[in-house]
Order: sequence, then structure tokens, then C-alpha cells
Amino acid sequence: MAAIARWCIAHRLFAILIWLLALGGTAAGAAIVGSSYTNDYEAPGTESGHAAALLKSGFANLGGDTDTIVWHTDDSTVRAADVEQKMTRTLRTVEGLPGVGAVSGPYTQAGAGQISADGRTAYATVTFDRQADDVPVEHAEAVVRTAKAASGAHLRVELGGSAVALTEAPAVHLSEAIGVVVAAVVLFLAFGSLAASALPIATALVSVGTAYAGIVLLGHLMTVADFAPMLGMLVGLGVGIDYALFIVTRHRRGLRRGMTVPEAAQYAVATTGRAVVFAGATVCIALLGMLILRLNFLNGVAVAASLTVVLTVAAAVTLLPALLSLIGMRALSGRERRRLARHGPQPDLPTGFAARWSAFVERHPKLLGGIAVVVMLVLALPTFSLHLGSSDQGNNAKSSTTRQAYDLLAGGFGPGVNGPLTIAAQLDGADDRLAMDVLPAALRTTEGVAWAYPVTYNSSGDTAFVTVVPDSAPQSQRTSALVDRLRTDVLPQAADNTSLRTHVGGVTASYDDFAQIIIGKLPLFIGVVIGLGCLLLLMAFRSVGIPLKAAAMNVAAVASSFGVVVAVFQWGWGSELLGLGSSGPIEPFLPVIMVSVLFGLSMDYQVFLVGRMYEEWLETGDNRRAVRVGLAETSRVINSAAVIMISVFLAFVLSGDRVIAMFGIALAAAVALDAFVLRTLLVPALMHLLGGANWWLPGWLDRGLPRLSIEPPECRSPRARIPEASASPDDEPVPAPQRVR
Repeated sequence: MAAIARWCIAHRLFAILIWLLALGGTAAGAAIVGSSYTNDYEAPGTESGHAAALLKSGFANLGGDTDTIVWHTDDSTVRAADVEQKMTRTLRTVEGLPGVGAVSGPYTQAGAGQISADGRTAYATVTFDRQADDVPVEHAEAVVRTAKAASGAHLRVELGGSAVALTEAPAVHLSEAIGVVVAAVVLFLAFGSLAASALPIATALVSVGTAYAGIVLLGHLMTVADFAPMLGMLVGLGVGIDYALFIVTRHRRGLRRGMTVPEAAQYAVATTGRAVVFAGATVCIALLGMLILRLNFLNGVAVAASLTVVLTVAAAVTLLPALLSLIGMRALSGRERRRLARHGPQPDLPTGFAARWSAFVERHPKLLGGIAVVVMLVLALPTFSLHLGSSDQGNNAKSSTTRQAYDLLAGGFGPGVNGPLTIAAQLDGADDRLAMDVLPAALRTTEGVAWAYPVTYNSSGDTAFVTVVPDSAPQSQRTSALVDRLRTDVLPQAADNTSLRTHVGGVTASYDDFAQIIIGKLPLFIGVVIGLGCLLLLMAFRSVGIPLKAAAMNVAAVASSFGVVVAVFQWGWGSELLGLGSSGPIEPFLPVIMVSVLFGLSMDYQVFLVGRMYEEWLETGDNRRAVRVGLAETSRVINSAAVIMISVFLAFVLSGDRVIAMFGIALAAAVALDAFVLRTLLVPALMHLLGGANWWLPGWLDRGLPRLSIEPPECRSPRARIPEASASPDDEPVPAPQRVR
């Protein structure tokens, strides 16, 4: 690390130029080729996966995205002459727009079922010539604009569907800007130097910008979800600013101790930079753990987020030292520079609230540890009611046209019309066709089914499907129960004595199948991620207790943050107030991604806090002093880093995207609990209670375990250790060196 820092300092302009070229090159490439994201939730080998494959192979005309235009009148009926004439002209105009393949309206014999029973609501289906991910936004905007033009004082027109939802995405990344501004304010308050506070922001923006463009290019090589760039930016800004903050803090400490600018920058990278690399590695390991699930959808998210973390770490240990050498002594505030010139180097000792809090925790470890445990348990309680399912446009903000269309359809035709199920089958012989013909009648008498449409056959007659409308909403647990009932009872009986094999697909079915796969593999995934993280900590801190406590703390942070997510998004506590739409289930892929990200972020603070305690333990062999000094010296910078990360994460709630808002709130809650409850209360309290057992490692394991050093070079060899038995709880704490006055 020291050699890297020396090279970057000696060739600072060249190092900066390399990063600017990387940013410009990837941004230019992304602008040229464009994005190619895919939200493919289908899991191969599942019932819904088989249904989708049959429809895709047997019905070529079902390839485009289907959206809806819904209109409603309270004064008359949709069959009134003026309403019918206006909407017929509108639908004809929409059908002629670019990108629209077909429009099916209600004013024909085949479309009579698209008018509600009370005659006040009707809808038309708009089929685009491609899937929603490939529909140009301007084509969707033209459809929305044309349909909305028919609205009037007595006629309300709304639109729903995946392509229409593209028009509601925020055009300006306001959330990122707010997060960066808040982070800059916190950094300036912490450093008192404009130049020093600008460096973490600049480093994070360059690395995250490069990663964002790289993810756009990655979408052409593998399946990458459309929220992956936003997730990468969310994580990258948080960890990137934090990593740079830790290094700049160590650099400023070196300057105050009398080091030259190159010496201080090299010292910061060689010490804290090593911890940054270690922390980044744990984040990447946690993220790449998603690969063991073998789901294409999650593979792209894992690689994209890991790419962002790798680039933020690389920028922190290469670009940042070059920038530090460029600004020179301006890394210190004017007041600090004048004090240094007048009095010379002085000991940089923890004072103020941090030192008092550290001593307070040392005196009351049982009380404070108990309070922390109660807080974490209470917040984790909602996690036990976690319901994974398909949130849909009914969860959008009330002001959005997609939510209005959803509510109009649910009010006029029942909630199930927004998420019909599709029963697909491949036919082999007359018996199969006969069984398929009578299937709709059997479905209409099934509990939970509002209506079943007649069978639709393809041109060759070897593939067919039936559309089933449930009597409950797509995200309802009753709809999931209907899917299970159809698969286990109704369809096997209907195909009795035939070779007919049917498969249930649709939005709810595909989400349920996806969730079941994830739930089945979640224990293995969590075990692998925790196991690898503990192995790294075991090699770094030469202790059995430190990795075990870290694993327990990380699980606690994940459980409590999920409790907050369940309360806000599933129970709806404040979701409408925050502009996050109505309550609904949690996306099935969220637990895996959140476990990866949260586990990695939780390890960061563990490394920086316990790393400093380990340094002091190697120096003195006094556990009480090691815990007290480590907490006093790191709590301020950890709290500043936590405030920055929380601000960045909460700013993403303004993104307008429900999934990104879930990530933002979950990450913000996890970091807040991790920094202010676990690392400043529970971890030091437990370490005080365990005493010398914190650092116990069997001799045979110590000899056979590879060594991974993250502490500064001068603290690699333990000195004579003071036995823990020599200290009693009533002993005075070991005094810190007196401050130079």
C-alpha cells in the first residue's frame, strides 16, 4: 500500500488524469451504446417459467408489452354517444402512433367484456411492438399524451402498464444531489477545511460515475436489472465518501503530528488505506455471495454493485493520495495551520464527548449493553411478519396515472383484473384438447376465481392458454393461495386420464416461484457470506470472539433494518406521507440483496472500530484500555461517516422508485443502528464484559492460520501483555498521556 501511495503522490497529475480518462471513456461508451437493462424475474424450471416458455414459443404475437387506457364517467355511461365517439377517435389515433402494434377497444362485439357492469368504466389494451424494457420513452409519452387529451370535465382518462410507468420515472437525479450536498456539509463541519471536505466528494463522484457508466456497458454482456445502476450509485456514494473520509482523517492527523504532506498521505494510505481495502473486500464478498443462488437476475445486480465498490476502493487508495498531495497543507483548517506554525506538533488525543462516552461505557457495560439489546429486539419484531410478494402499480403514489388506472380497473372490474393468471398447456391429441375445452367451466366454480375466459389456441393447435381473473388483488395472499390451489387440486383433476400438463403463470405466480427459490437458498447464502466474513476477521484479528461477535452484530443489524422496512412498506406506517404509495408486500429479491449490502456495510465499522482496539491491545495488552481508547478515537469519525451515509441513503427515498426507496430506508436504518447502537453501545460493552477472552485464539489455529494484517506496520508484533486478572472492576482506568499545554 505504501508503494502505491508513493507512486500516486510522485505522479499525482498522471494519476488524476488516468481517472478522468477512465470516467470520460466509460461515459462516452455508455452514451454511444445506450442501456440494455432486463427485469427478468423468471426462474428456470419453475411452473411460471414453463408457462412463460410455452407462451413465448407458441404465440409469437404475445411478444409485445400490453398496457391499458382506462376511462371513467360519473355523469352518464361509457356507452353514451359523445363518450364513445371521443374515445373511438382517440383509440384510432393511438393505434397509429410509432411503436404501437395494436389497440383493442371495448366498442366491438369481442370487447364487450371491457365495459364494467355499471357501465361507467371501460378500458382498451394497447400492445406495443416490443417489451417494456425496449420501448422508447418518447413512444410511451406519445401514447399518454394522446390518451390524456381526451380527458374533460365529465370524462376521466388514466393509463397503466409497464411501458406507461417509464413516463413516471424522475427525469432529474434530485436524490443524488441532495445526498451529496448533505455529505459536503457534514464533511465541512467535521474538517473545517473546504479543500479537505471536497476531496471525499470528488473521489466518490469520479469512482461512482465511472462505475455507473460501466454498469450501463455491463448490461450488454449479462442480465442487469434496471435498478442496478441506482443501487450501485446508492452504495457507491455511501461507502466511497466514507472510505475517503477515514483516509483524509488519518492524513490530517499525520499533518498535525508534524509529518510532511507526502509523508502524511503515504502514512494514511499505508494504515487506514489497508483497512479500507479490507472493508471493501468484505463488501464485495457479501455481494458476490449472491452468485451461489444461480439466478441471472441477481447475478447482474451482484456484479454491478461489486464493480462500484471495487472502483470506490481503488479511487480511495490511488486518486485520493494524489489529490491530498495536490492541496498540501490546506487539508487542515486555517486555525489548525496557525496553531501548528505557532506551537509545533502536539499529541492528537481524544477529548470531549467521545472520551467521556468511552469512559461511561467502561463503567456501565451491563446496563448499556442491555439497553442496546432491547432496542434491537423491538425493532426486529416486525421482521417475523415479512410477506414476500409482488408489489404492483397499486402501490404507486396516488397522484400517478398508473395508480389511478389501477384503482379505476379494480373498482369497475374487481381487484383481480390487474393481475390475471395464465394457465398454459401443450396439447398432444384429442383427449388433451377436450380436457382443455372444459377447463374454463371448472375454473369458474373454483374458490377465489372471479372469471375464466375461453381457451385460446395457437395456429397449429398444439399450445393453448386460459386467462383466469382472481377475485383478489395480485399482491394479496389469497391470490397466492389460489395459485397453490390450482396447481395442487384443480388442474390435476381436470387433466385426469389424459396426458395434459398445465402450468400456472402470471405476475403473482412468477413472483411466488421466485420467492420460493430465494427462501430455499437463503440459509446457504447467509451461511456462506457470514462464514467468509468471519474467516477474514479471524485472520486479521487472530481471535475467535471478534468474528463471532461481528456475525451476531451483523445479523442483528439486518433483522432490525428489515423490521423498519416491514413497518414502513408492508404495514404502511408513513408510506403515503413519504410519497412511497400504499402498503404492500416486500419484493422477493430484496432480502438477498439487502443481506449482501448490509452485511458488507456492517463489517466496515467493525473493521475500523475493532482495528483500533486491536492496535492498542497489541501495544499494551490491557483490554479495558484497548476498548476505551479504540472507542474514544474512532467514535467521532464513525459517527460522522454514519451521518453521511444515512443522509445519502435517505436522499434516495426521493428517487420516486419504490424498490430504491426500500433500499434507501433499509440501508439508512441499518447504518444508524450499527453506528449509534451496536458499535458505540453493544460491541464495546460486550468487549468490556469478556475481557481478555476477546483476543483468545487456540495456539494450533494461530500457527496454521494465514496472517492478514490490517493494523499499521508499527503494531504488528505484540509486546508484553498485562494479565487481565491483575485488574479489578474498581481499579482506576489507565490514564491517557497528558495533553501538551
